[in-house]
Amino acid sequence: MSSIQALSDDHRRILARWAASCAEHVLSLFEADAAASEAIADAIARTRAYSAGESTAGEEISRRLIPVKAANAATTAAGAAAARSVAQAAAVAHMGAHALGAAAYAAKAVSLAHPDRPDAVEAEIRWQLDQLSEPERSALRLLPPLGADSSGPLGEGLLSRGVLASTIRAIQAEIIARG
Repeated sequence: MSSIQALSDDHRRILARWAASCAEHVLSLFEADAAASEAIADAIARTRAYSAGESTAGEEISRRLIPVKAANAATTAAGAAAARSVAQAAAVAHMGAHALGAAAYAAKAVSLAHPDRPDAVEAEIRWQLDQLSEPERSALRLLPPLGADSSGPLGEGLLSRGVLASTIRAIQAEIIARG
């Protein structure tokens, strides 16, 4: 049985656009060697291509770990979080819930880059919510609340802690509130 967090291929394509936008918004925080930077840029381009129907889920799933490895080359913690946002966006082809992971890691990158600005994460979340189209909101409404289903990234694990969890909860609460 597949996970409720997977969503349909159509819904994953819809969410890939938003996930890529969230990751791109913090991409300037990523600094690394040329090979890692190229891998990150390629992952964003592939995520956009998948969203546009120009590649298949299978093609993207086979390459989704490339940006994860590139994150290890980041020169700062904020840069590593930005790269992990890209990795989560790239993984949307595998499971739609990774779109929330892309948003969460983008917020974490902002929090690490601006520890002196407690409002920075809130501003990032507001920006992310403003980028959502109605089809993207509808697709996100199909996902279970963080922690309610263990069969994917929204279960117990990295996304269920700290700023990652608070970002996902804020996004899910706002989507529910706006109906």
